[in-house]
Amino acid sequence: MTSVRVRTGEPIDKSLRILKKKLDKEGVMKSVKAHRFYLKPSIKKRAKSKAALKYRRK
Repeated sequence: MTSVRVRTGEPIDKSLRILKKKLDKEGVMKSVKAHRFYLKPSIKKRAKSKAALKYRRK
């Protein structure tokens, strides 16, 4: 579980920024977005191959 301690006299905005950085580093937000909607395995496979094709074209 990710946590951030707020020190006395420290602005909440700074602590919130630190928390967001920790969540991004751990990949929490990415996994939440990925599990937001259910995708059928066939659609996942198709999207994965499409992304690979796009990557290879670069």
